Amino acid sequence: MPRDRFWTPVLGTWALATVMMLLTTLPAIVGWRFPDPDDTLRLLEARDLLNGQSWWDVSQHRLSSGQMHWSRLADLPLVAAMALARPLLGAMGTETAALVAVPLFTLLVVMALVGWLTRRLLDAERMAYALLIVPLSVPLVEQLRPMRIDHHGWQIASALLALCALTMPGRRAAALGGAALGVLLTISLEGLPIAAALIGIVALGWAIEPARRTQPVAASAALFATALALHVATRGPGMWRPAGDAMAPAWLAGLGVGAIGIAAAVGIAPRTLALRLAGLALAAVAAGTAVLLVDPASLAGPFGRLDPLVRTLWYERVMEGLPIWRQDPVTALMQAGMPLVALYGGWRALKAAEGERRAAWWIVLGAQAAAFALSLLVARAAATANAFAAPGAAFVLVGLLTRARQVVRTGPRIAATAGALVAVTPGLVLSPLLLVADKAMARQTLRTLPRGRAPCLEAEDARAVGLLPAGRLFVPMDLAPDLIATTRHRAIASGHHRNVAAMHDVIAGFTASPERTRAIVARYRPDYLVGCPGLPETQLYDQVAPHGLWARLERGERFSWLEPVPIRNSPVLVWRVTPLPEPVAAP
Repeated sequence: MPRDRFWTPVLGTWALATVMMLLTTLPAIVGWRFPDPDDTLRLLEARDLLNGQSWWDVSQHRLSSGQMHWSRLADLPLVAAMALARPLLGAMGTETAALVAVPLFTLLVVMALVGWLTRRLLDAERMAYALLIVPLSVPLVEQLRPMRIDHHGWQIASALLALCALTMPGRRAAALGGAALGVLLTISLEGLPIAAALIGIVALGWAIEPARRTQPVAASAALFATALALHVATRGPGMWRPAGDAMAPAWLAGLGVGAIGIAAAVGIAPRTLALRLAGLALAAVAAGTAVLLVDPASLAGPFGRLDPLVRTLWYERVMEGLPIWRQDPVTALMQAGMPLVALYGGWRALKAAEGERRAAWWIVLGAQAAAFALSLLVARAAATANAFAAPGAAFVLVGLLTRARQVVRTGPRIAATAGALVAVTPGLVLSPLLLVADKAMARQTLRTLPRGRAPCLEAEDARAVGLLPAGRLFVPMDLAPDLIATTRHRAIASGHHRNVAAMHDVIAGFTASPERTRAIVARYRPDYLVGCPGLPETQLYDQVAPHGLWARLERGERFSWLEPVPIRNSPVLVWRVTPLPEPVAAP
């Protein structure tokens, strides 16, 4: 296919999706309403880097405990966009432009990769439908819409690039796939299961068909080399520090030993399938052993040693990190619907494929199955699973639409066409149900608040504290990123697991008795205690601790060490904290 015949549908569909996304997210763009606190902190990371913070330092210094495990690699697109826009726009205009442009550019990259993969596996007609499917997938759109600047969009793009490359024969394509996986792991160690699955699928392809001996060697070697180079480039002086939540020496040792093990298995060239599989199994065991020997604690993962209070009242309530059976039925169906359809479509397409296309479909089906299985365990993986699913879903969609066109009567034909779209992308029907459910929850929140108490409908309602003199806020964790990004205030902690001690103190401070809370709060010497009635975090504190500090403050109780500070035209509640008296030295 000529280049113009590829890019014309890609750019056309992307432009249409862009217009629709801008229309639906315009209030969020104008009001700077971020989808998640992670997006707010990502903006702060890029802003701080542009303002002179060290490349090696990713800590957030406006938090009392602001250690971060993120990679600077994901900051680069934001920094580039802000640097390009800064000469033309003011400070806020520059950042707003980046908040819109970077996710939409990521969407274009994802759509181009989906289009390329579908054209390779199927044909130009189904490629056009796959492009249409991308903006209709709710799990994908959630990660690629304006204001969504966290690293998840680039994870999807990196995983897709790896899959595209690994479906092509030859050493260079395999090396490109491995390099893309190295980028994925540098952006976030969350990509490790997908990276392992893709390398495993390519290695299994060699075990079944020994003529493909160069692919697993090139892919695993490029993965290790890229991850090592980017680790040195992004961590610098801190590259030797152990970590269970980011690329670190232990994980690099595992990748290196795994690559050597695969090369050895392929080099020995066992004659039987059983021996080739045994060689790959030994390579996997050796890689795991290397990780264990270098840093056994890393295998516990980032959440293995969480404080019980933090685990119960934070980690187990972050829905994107929970398995599918912990989601509500509507969300679960939106996440799993298209991947399930795509597995069926991929299998049908595989049976009809021949030659290289058949081999490529085996790789894609294996990747689809692995991504789908992972999405059942961790909800945020559903976006990658839906991206991988686009070619198989397009195969099914074209078949259903072909049947729909054969319906003679206009009304039933329109219904059959709509039904085909809904069957492949259930989010078309289910996403409005989520909006209805959200509104119902908001009404329930109004009923649970004390009489006369106005609710904060959005985290942005708390920004009125910016009218106060700059100081340190003892504030709920989900509010902290927004307030330090949009005001001159500092805060205690955000919901990021490396700061578990400060997270514990914030949760305990709002849920413990006022007497115990005063001692907790005093450790941080804040100027103000801030809360917003009706938001999920403060609602949780109400529910689990009806006699805790926050619940009693919300009901209007007064305490001698907290002086109410009136904030006009805002539901946010603020108290000035009276410091504990300094201990008197013994004579």
